[in-house]
Amino acid sequence: MGKETGFLEYARELAARRPVTERVNDWFEIYLDFPEEKLLTQGARCMDCGVPFCQTGCPVNNLIPDWNDLVYRGHWKEAVRQLHATNNFPEFTGRICPAPCEASCVLGINQPPVTIKQIEKNIVERGFAEGWIHPEPPAARSGEKVAVVGSGPAGLAAAQQLCRAGHSVVVYEKADRIGGLLRYGIPEFKLEKHIIDRRLEQMSAEGVKFVTGAEVGKNVAVEDLRQEFDAIVLAGGAEWPRDLNVPGRELKGIHFAMEFLPQQNRRCLGDAIAPETEVVATGKRVVIIGGGDTGADCLGTCHRQKPRSVHQFEIMPKPPDERSPLTPWPLWPMQLRTEGAHEEGGVRDWGLATTRFTGSGEVQQLHAVRVGPPPKFEPIPGSEFTMAADLVLIAMGFAGPARNGMIEQFGVKLDARGNVATDQNNMSSEPGVFAAGDMRRGQSLVVWAIAEGRRTAASVDAYLRTKPMALGTPAVSQSIAS
Repeated sequence: MGKETGFLEYARELAARRPVTERVNDWFEIYLDFPEEKLLTQGARCMDCGVPFCQTGCPVNNLIPDWNDLVYRGHWKEAVRQLHATNNFPEFTGRICPAPCEASCVLGINQPPVTIKQIEKNIVERGFAEGWIHPEPPAARSGEKVAVVGSGPAGLAAAQQLCRAGHSVVVYEKADRIGGLLRYGIPEFKLEKHIIDRRLEQMSAEGVKFVTGAEVGKNVAVEDLRQEFDAIVLAGGAEWPRDLNVPGRELKGIHFAMEFLPQQNRRCLGDAIAPETEVVATGKRVVIIGGGDTGADCLGTCHRQKPRSVHQFEIMPKPPDERSPLTPWPLWPMQLRTEGAHEEGGVRDWGLATTRFTGSGEVQQLHAVRVGPPPKFEPIPGSEFTMAADLVLIAMGFAGPARNGMIEQFGVKLDARGNVATDQNNMSSEPGVFAAGDMRRGQSLVVWAIAEGRRTAASVDAYLRTKPMALGTPAVSQSIAS
């Protein structure tokens, strides 16, 4: 806990966002620095609640009251240690996690919750600034080799845990840079990519090897991995986008979000985009279909590309301004959320279903109708409308792992949702082949991916320690357990 009476004395306060007129003209992070004295005050609001529901609301079970109290008392170095005890990458979650911990904060029953996410981000940034975060290579090597396929947060968390446990780890990434959706899915204004590179440098120094341009099942043979490695972790994410199968979908100018977002990230990294494949919002009338985080990422990216107009449509009804009684504390609340991208402009609308697209070779109009509530989404008679559209971005989520040959070649079974089926230890139907993250549980949060990676690493470690070569390596179980 923080100060005994802190929650009665201090109000919740967040870091301010940079002015809209400034931030839409660059790709830098949108939040201003938060003064240390204010952070101490926010840490003081953590109350002696008895049962810290924030920890169970957090997928990695962060020791939240512990490091809130440490920040309040100015013990930053110990706060850094406590933070990393459960989370490999708090600099990611402190920026892009929607903070389910705050939704389950006991103070949030009748007051604004503790600013957990903000404190988390500042702890890890203080750790890097002070030089307290450094490589932690294992004291001994087990002789076992693990391949991790995919370098998103699940793959990276599994790789770091397994490497620190003493195993030799190689991460295979089909893209030209490491990071998965952290690199090419999350816009720069939410996560600047030097933040990823900083952590990758630590992991490389610890002994993790990264191989880019390596697509398992295509230019990297599945059988080669089976022969070379003692265990394999599939962490390729849920890349199969949910499509909108309506007349006119084949027209040019209609793209998935993940055809649009990675291009801008590449531009920010200095890459050139071939004109014939370029997807850009500049000067266009843009419609984003999908009201979730990916849609908001498209919206913020569009603002910075200077479109003629931009609309974001969602088929679900508009959420209430406050927590819905259908999702009482400590559940994740159903309520309206306004991201930085929404603050920057555009038109949001709810309860809309796209019925078709029209145009001469290229999309020119979007046709839609207002619909009733789920699950039927029945069209409301007389509510049909047509609007001009030069660029349509489909951000309706993902339907599971990509069917690109790797899963089929490994021969792993899939569950009813099309994800890799696993047992209680995250092992697939193929012995020694594990799965983690979105590839196993479906599209989810970065914090869930990290939790999945850590849990899978512990299972892989236990599996390897049953083999003679891995026995008698005390550094293994100690590292994984932490």
